Amino acid sequence: MFYEPSKGHGLPHDPFKAIVAPRPIGWISTVRGDGSPNLAPYSFFNALGTDPHLVMFSSEGEKDSVTFARETGEFVVNLVSHDLVEKMNASSVDAPRGVSEFDYAGLTPQPSRLVRPPRVGGAHAALECKVTEIHRPKGLDGESGERFMVIGEVVGIHIDEAMMTDGLFDIVKAGSVARLGYMDYAAVTEIFSMQRPRWK
Repeated sequence: MFYEPSKGHGLPHDPFKAIVAPRPIGWISTVRGDGSPNLAPYSFFNALGTDPHLVMFSSEGEKDSVTFARETGEFVVNLVSHDLVEKMNASSVDAPRGVSEFDYAGLTPQPSRLVRPPRVGGAHAALECKVTEIHRPKGLDGESGERFMVIGEVVGIHIDEAMMTDGLFDIVKAGSVARLGYMDYAAVTEIFSMQRPRWK
């Protein structure tokens, strides 16, 4: 089949997110100006590069994570692992502003080193970030709509040393979880390696 997204797909559900998958989950913690914490998962999240280490999360609508990241210039990305996936899902609740998703999901905030937003206690890795840019991506019509891309430089990295194997972060041991389409998720249970070819 072939379809043009602007004209509809004729399927029970849009397959776009199932095709562009798996996607890492940006479990973003921020703080309000008064220091109260906020926590929410974003399925549009990824690394942008190294030197400097940059990550981004994108929100459809200016949600609290975007607002607070703009106000304070900081956020933390917490790794979603299989042992925390239910609590991650709980933190996606559409709670009114001022309600702590940490409390609602039964999570314990842990202090960060270089930024104000707390980390998720029990997360096997966390990236402390400072905002570098907030973009409003545009479509072909030149309109940005209600999309916000927050880019941050990673200034500090926390790793649970129990998740290391021979000096490498072991994502199978960590049980890293990715977002798929629809209501689906995937857990990393095995990996394989390949060496890049070199032109001689």
